[in-house]
Amino acid sequence: MFEYLQKKLDKALHIFKGNSRINEINIAETLKDIRKALIDADVNYKIAKIFVQKVKEKSIGKKVLSSLNPKQLIIKIIYDELVSLMGKKNIEINISNNPTIILICGLQGSGKTSFSSKLSFFLKKKKKEPLLVAADIHRPAAIDQLKIIAEKDNLPVFFLKKSKNIIEIFDKSLIYASEKKCNVIIIDTAGRLAIDKIMMDEIQKIYQYSKPDETLFVVDSMTGQDAINTVQSFSKFLNIDGIVMTKLDGDSRGGAAITMSSIIGKPIKFISNGEKIENLEIFYPERIANRILGMGDIVSLVEKVQEQFDEEKTKKIYKKISKNRFDFEDLLEHIQQVKKIGSIKNIVSMIPGMEKIIDNKNKKKYSFKEIESIILSMTPYERNHPKILTDIKRKKRISNGSGISLKNIDLLLKQFSNISKIMKTIKDHSGKDIIKNFLSKIINK
Repeated sequence: MFEYLQKKLDKALHIFKGNSRINEINIAETLKDIRKALIDADVNYKIAKIFVQKVKEKSIGKKVLSSLNPKQLIIKIIYDELVSLMGKKNIEINISNNPTIILICGLQGSGKTSFSSKLSFFLKKKKKEPLLVAADIHRPAAIDQLKIIAEKDNLPVFFLKKSKNIIEIFDKSLIYASEKKCNVIIIDTAGRLAIDKIMMDEIQKIYQYSKPDETLFVVDSMTGQDAINTVQSFSKFLNIDGIVMTKLDGDSRGGAAITMSSIIGKPIKFISNGEKIENLEIFYPERIANRILGMGDIVSLVEKVQEQFDEEKTKKIYKKISKNRFDFEDLLEHIQQVKKIGSIKNIVSMIPGMEKIIDNKNKKKYSFKEIESIILSMTPYERNHPKILTDIKRKKRISNGSGISLKNIDLLLKQFSNISKIMKTIKDHSGKDIIKNFLSKIINK
């Protein structure tokens, strides 16, 4: 997420290395590169021009503080402008009423159904009782898609398969929600084109009848500046409370996410950066600005770890570590817990400087799949007794079963030995150091 812009900005700021003062010459060259980086990242040309002008005005002639160098100072100025451009602060979703009505709308294929399920899962973790309402009466199999996604995580769904009356569906969903004690109703509507008058009249009718507490507009970040034009068109029909940016893990350059709030005047409330149901984040402008500038996002990483961490499992593993009995079953369990936090790519983006280290030292795309394949190709006895894996016959069998080379299997065995040594030194019963050391060893393999 935002890797392209991060690399371009880092390159533009390289000129300040070793300088003692920002001046007309070095700032002009840097700002030219920054403007180009923003435009290449699909930021609107006028917005990019205003952005660099503001940075220039705040930069020229400023004396560098004793604790800062020019690069640090210009990064701070750019950071402040990015935060301002992205809406200054997070605006939380309004879930104060009982029941709270949330209307989901957007173009066809923008990811509304996936987001609706992710939002339901997100709110369930926040101790709410959400109900998904299948209100897409146009797309074939739309109801089945929502049901399949939701049922995997035991999320309740209301639908009337034979009804084409959107008002009837909503009214009966209210009765169902009351019976099931659901306090948040998420209405997943049909995708539509802004130029389609019949479809726009329908969404306006739903909006006026349901009187939602929140109307969230879902946009595909990969559509770039067209996403902004779409929101502007829909705003003529609906009072949109917030925007959701989806598919930020794809080939999106991030320009729409950066400029959406300032152009539309509405906050981005969520971003979706993966296909898994847990791949949903609250949009914090200051945290995103940190990621864009390569400063990581430790706060979000800690929050994700806290959400997913199983304290009981950690205590069990700690006991095994203290008795020097940590094995591959435990490692596999660790991997499965860490995977819930997100992809390695996303985790790395939250650790300050880590993306640059990995990019410079190892071009390989990081994944847990290879490690899992090796462990799952071991017998239960081998997983519980790692020391017997010095036997070449066993390693060859594991290699054939996993499709992984002997060289990489030897590398994992060496890593496992190192991890085990580190874990013997852990004194924190909470298990936080276990995750930290585990992550550092896997990432820096």
